[in-house]
Amino acid sequence: MGFPGDKLPKRYRIDKSGRRVLVGLSIEETFEFETLSDLAPLDDSGSPFPWRDGVPITSRERRCLELYQKHAAAWRAMAAKSFARRKRGES
Repeated sequence: MGFPGDKLPKRYRIDKSGRRVLVGLSIEETFEFETLSDLAPLDDSGSPFPWRDGVPITSRERRCLELYQKHAAAWRAMAAKSFARRKRGES
């Protein structure tokens, strides 16, 4: 049985200035990631075009992937920690 989706930690936090910051990234990296993601070319269904052979082609795509991987790794670690605490009965 998986971890209930509604119990997963948020993928972002709000900093003291009220800005949304992705877990594992700085505010500058969050802005860069969101800007790069917004620039991704989309197909007719609104999904980003797949990379040729699954490999980013441009330096912009590589940077976007790098930031996503950094964010995803930090979020997975945070989710695992949250799951372990809940399993032990902590909050």
